[in-house]
Amino acid sequence: MTKADIADLIHEKLFSSYGHTKNESMKLTELILELMKQILETEGKLKIAGFGNFEVKSKRDRRGRNPQTGEELTVTARKVLTYKPSIILKNKINGITPPSR
Repeated sequence: MTKADIADLIHEKLFSSYGHTKNESMKLTELILELMKQILETEGKLKIAGFGNFEVKSKRDRRGRNPQTGEELTVTARKVLTYKPSIILKNKINGITPPSR
């Protein structure tokens, strides 16, 4: 699924009944994604209830090896983005319904 597909779904499910255009739904989609990027850039963590947690983690330098030549090299320090889905999302994907209360 692409960003355009998401914008189309937002338009179909929400905007079309209120007379908004597909262009407006694309702008909303881009705004939400841009806000998510800014939050991850500045705070390093983003939690969306019922969906999951995004976190920026720092990796240290480490020794590695070129698999083609066998030459040893240093993999430089970098930041990586991790995502951990919520239990609600995991259960939904696996078709597990929560027990009734």
